[in-house]
Amino acid sequence: MSDRSLAVWRNLAALLFLVTLTVQYLSSARAAETDKPVLLVAKRALKDPLYGATILLAKPMPNGAHVGFILNRPTRLSLGEMFPEHEPSKKVADPLYLGGPADTNLVFAVVANHDGSGDDSLLLTPELSLAYSGTTVDRIIESESERARFFVGLVVWRPGQLDQELKRGLWYVKEPETKHVLRKKTEGMWDELVSESEVRAEMI
Repeated sequence: MSDRSLAVWRNLAALLFLVTLTVQYLSSARAAETDKPVLLVAKRALKDPLYGATILLAKPMPNGAHVGFILNRPTRLSLGEMFPEHEPSKKVADPLYLGGPADTNLVFAVVANHDGSGDDSLLLTPELSLAYSGTTVDRIIESESERARFFVGLVVWRPGQLDQELKRGLWYVKEPETKHVLRKKTEGMWDELVSESEVRAEMI
């Protein structure tokens, strides 16, 4: 596939993702108080091969669906290996992370203190934004990679699905903090957060 064809394909994929998000936003008139991101820490009892011992950032959609990213599943793939013709990608030392099983043909960027006005990005928290179009992700690689994490794929929960998982007691819920979302070395992070959550739960 030529570079031009790859760029067109990536932009079409990003457009489809944008349309999906837009439909989710417009399909419901639920109040804005549901639009609060959370950090999910898998409980020890969650033995799923993908989600066991994970930490996820999840953002609610107004129709009850959620989107999010697994924060501690680094891959062996780098941006430079994925985009060998893009010189700025070769300079990013951090690995790509597996954000989730959906849309693994797309690269997403979660970036801190990003001015997303006028580009294809979605506010996740007051400090964090999600870039989902190829053009915006490329711009972040070129100029903001030091304060970003790059993911292939994401997690999508159907309306009500995450609520059911919480009722089943699969996750501890924490306020999302940038220091956790963009932590450079994620090894051991789940052990720390699950232990903290267990102590807090016992105190409550």
